[in-house]
Amino acid sequence: MEHLKGALRTYTWGSRTLLADLRGTASPASTPEAELWFGAHPAAPSTIDGRGLDELIAADPRGALGERVVEKFGEQLPFLVKLLAAGAPLSLQAHPSKEQALAGFQREEDSGLDMHDPRRNYKDPNHKPELIVALTPFQALAGFRPFSRTAELLAVLDAPGLNRYTTMVDPEDEEASLRALFTTLISLPRKAAVALVEEVEQRAREVVQGELEEWMREVLTMYLELVEAYPGDIGALAALLLNYFNLQPGEALYLDAGQLHAYQHGLGVEIMANSDNVLRGGLTSKHVDVPELVRVLKFHALTSPRPETSTSETGEEFILPIEDFRLGRHRLAGEATLKVNTDGPAIVLCTDGEAIGSGQCVLRPGEAVWIPASDPRPEFRAREGGQAELFYASV
Repeated sequence: MEHLKGALRTYTWGSRTLLADLRGTASPASTPEAELWFGAHPAAPSTIDGRGLDELIAADPRGALGERVVEKFGEQLPFLVKLLAAGAPLSLQAHPSKEQALAGFQREEDSGLDMHDPRRNYKDPNHKPELIVALTPFQALAGFRPFSRTAELLAVLDAPGLNRYTTMVDPEDEEASLRALFTTLISLPRKAAVALVEEVEQRAREVVQGELEEWMREVLTMYLELVEAYPGDIGALAALLLNYFNLQPGEALYLDAGQLHAYQHGLGVEIMANSDNVLRGGLTSKHVDVPELVRVLKFHALTSPRPETSTSETGEEFILPIEDFRLGRHRLAGEATLKVNTDGPAIVLCTDGEAIGSGQCVLRPGEAVWIPASDPRPEFRAREGGQAELFYASV
């Protein structure tokens, strides 16, 4: 078991305070701090004593990952853990399935597109299902809202320019309606898109002043925040079709391949398959590839993205429909212990308090340890008289 130095990613949407306050570093930070990666993705591997975790795993894959994980996933860590700090809205995005990622990666490799070319969609041949667990209040857009509810919202907005497109859909066929409306809006020419975004912005400002159902007020307020951050971006209008969630600490969302989403604000622990494949449709200055995004999207309503959990003496484990990763959230105090009991690798991340691991390894907020399969299975407890919150990631 060794301390794992996370790889800090300074994207423009990051927060200058959320990660800094958690880790006890200078706040506000000099640059936006968006993500802290704990894993072995080649784009930004974590390090142990200056050596990349990907390099350490490659030197002894079976010792690092264990027989079961190597047989199932090959000689690479199949998950990536992140601390995600959104100070501004993230791009409107989705991730490919395993089959789509394999095909897309090979296609771009065959075309000679450089791995660092900003037009590159597929950085690796892997899918990217993901789970986000809120550490602070966390706002997110995730999955298409049932079309009947969206029709209610659009009727209240009653924007003439938008009404032209809503008359094209068949409300009796939800999937076809969502596909038709989203693809029409996201594909509008720039001039028409800007005009429509501004028209809906004006109507939203008028409507939020009146009597509204609370969920509608939240969605329209979100829309106004998006157009302020990304003026004229059609992605803001497409976001009106998505569910809006305001997670409280400890609450979670699970998103599989093809689920459109855009995180808005807040700090959370995120775990995903070991991938950096992102297909964007707007709300970003980065490469947008609408045809490829539409190709991978699932156009059905997402009604229950919150995962079920199983409880233990110290916390809970999130029940997920995939094999690439599992995640548990544990609160320790007194004599309570967290025991690492997997036959594969594990990463344990501290998000609150201080924890003591076997061998007197100390974990503070924002710190993590790497536990290869060949190591003895350690235990963690809170420092005497205190408490700690730990996230335990494994395969």
